[in-house]
Amino acid sequence: MRIMLKLVLDCDADAAWRALHSPRAVAELYGPLVELEPLGSGALPPTLEPGADVPVRMRLGLGSVGVGLGDQLIHVSERYVPEARGPVRILRDSGIPLTGPLASLDVWDHQMAVSAAPGDPTKTLWRDRLVIGGPAAPALWPALWATWQWRGARLRRTAPTWAHDPEFTGEAPSGSSD
Repeated sequence: MRIMLKLVLDCDADAAWRALHSPRAVAELYGPLVELEPLGSGALPPTLEPGADVPVRMRLGLGSVGVGLGDQLIHVSERYVPEARGPVRILRDSGIPLTGPLASLDVWDHQMAVSAAPGDPTKTLWRDRLVIGGPAAPALWPALWATWQWRGARLRRTAPTWAHDPEFTGEAPSGSSD
């Protein structure tokens, strides 16, 4: 079973690619609905590197009282596909849910592709595909579909914050003597 999103985001593809590698930015996509935290006593890595296995705990965020959704292993890989408009960069999470309701899935394949948006290189074409499988997939699909719609709304909201450098206005920053 598949769940897909295709969005144009208000940031450039480089900023979106950096955000895909940031556990903090990824966690923001689910917040405040779902909290993502490191599993065990460690911390989340500063970046998600190809080959990394990152165990996380997911909790339904209800203030100080949260409901555990389970543990998940994020396994990161990347690939690049050349296209006429420029490269498509794809980050793949082929990890697997370890505990909780999602652990009943046999297949978890989440791929996120970023490229320059058609006609506007200052924006990103974001394609997001989750493939799930197993006997429980039909029962879990509606909840995951709803979560992906939330994720899409959060992507639109947070993407403008991903740029490293503010837009150049031609004015010197306040306090500058240049």
